[in-house]
Parts: sequence; structure tokens; C-alpha cells
Amino acid sequence: MVQEQLIKECQAGNRKAQRELYDRYASALYGCCLKYAPNAQEAQDVLQDSFITIFDKIKQFKSKGSLEGWCKRIAINTALQRYRGKKVYQLENEGAIPETGVEVEEPEDISLQDMLQMIQQLPERYRMVFSLYTLDGYGHKEIASMMGITEGTSKSNLSRAKQNLQEMILQWRENNASDVS
Repeated sequence: MVQEQLIKECQAGNRKAQRELYDRYASALYGCCLKYAPNAQEAQDVLQDSFITIFDKIKQFKSKGSLEGWCKRIAINTALQRYRGKKVYQLENEGAIPETGVEVEEPEDISLQDMLQMIQQLPERYRMVFSLYTLDGYGHKEIASMMGITEGTSKSNLSRAKQNLQEMILQWRENNASDVS
């Protein structure tokens, strides 16, 4: 089915069209959800909640931009909503760690799966900011607005996320170096 027709059929509530939409985008959206969830089960829950919202709001899609991008935005917002109530974004002292420019090197020796597992191990507030900023390209002002935090908190959380990831990468390398010996 052509995308325009698929959208119209979904807007009309056609279950077969909704299934086709799910089949087309579930894999990509699941990958998006994995960046924000602490594990695969949570990512699956976020994905299902996202599709409920997508099917509920498909009538609001105006075909300005890509359908996949619109669905991805819903998935990100669904993940954020899921964790907003937990108050995980609060830092006791948001100025305690300024953005120091810590860069997480792109490790060529670490698989994408291992890197994703490391990201999932980050505390929720760090994982959310890291994913929004580094993986999805949002700025600190946008992140602050989306998460209901200050820009300073966003910068601090990103810096801490990068520091934590760098430590995890070093630990991973030490563990794997001893496995090779």
C-alpha cells in the first residue's frame, strides 16, 4: 500500500492498515525506544504505548514531514512521559558538574549491542539526556523544555552520562583484554 493511502486507511480505523503501519515502522521505533529504556522489556512497553498513541492521533498527521519522523517523535515523547513521574531528572546541585567537554570516543572495538547495553545501564536522567542530545540531535534548550528541567541540568546530566560511559568503556576494555590473554 502506498504511504498516503496507508495513512488515510489508518485514519479511517482500518485494522489491516494499522497492522501494515506497525509492520513497517515497529523495528525502527523499537530501536528508538531501546535508547531511552533501561532494558528490552521496557522498550517493548514504550513501543506498544507509542503505537496506541500513533493510532489514536493519526488523524492529526498532516503529511508535513515524514510519517516515520512523526512516529519517532511520538515514541520519544512516550518514553519521556513514562519517566517524568519518577522525578529522575532532578539533580541535587545542577551546577556541581559543569559541561567539561568530556567526549566519549567512538569505540571501534565495541559492538553496537554492547554500546547500547552500556547506554541502558546509565541512570535514567543521564540516559534520557544523552539519547536526546547525542543520538537524536536535540539541543539543551529543547531537552530542557521536553523534560521540564533547566538547560544547566541538561548540560550537567550530559556531562555525567559521558563520564559514566567513558568509565564503562574502559572497564569493558579491561575485561576483554584479560579475556584475550
